[in-house]
Amino acid sequence: MARRLGELLERIANGRGREIVAKEVMPDRVHLSVRVWPIDAPSVVVQAFRGRTARVLRQEFRHRRNRAKVLWSSSYFAASVGYVSEFTVRRYIEHQWDAVVAS
Repeated sequence: MARRLGELLERIANGRGREIVAKEVMPDRVHLSVRVWPIDAPSVVVQAFRGRTARVLRQEFRHRRNRAKVLWSSSYFAASVGYVSEFTVRRYIEHQWDAVVAS
C-alpha cells in the first residue's frame, strides 16, 4: 500500500505541474516536500493529494476499509522553505526512518 501511495503521489504531482522534491511514506504519516507556484494555496495542494489518493486506495485495497474509517486525518503541516535550504528539508524527510529506529 505504501508503494502504491508513493506512485499515486508522483502521478498527481506530475499531472498538476508540481514537483515532489522529497517524500517519505511511513505507517502513520507521510512527509512530502512539493515545489508549487506562489499562487497555489496550501490547502488546495494538500486536498488534491488527499482526495485522489484516498479514493484510489480505498478502491484498490477494499480489504482494508474496515480497519480505518478515515484514510487521512484532518490535520496537516505546511510551510514555505525560505530560511532553510531545500537540501536541509530533503535530508530531514529522507531521514525520518532513522528517528523512528532511534526511538
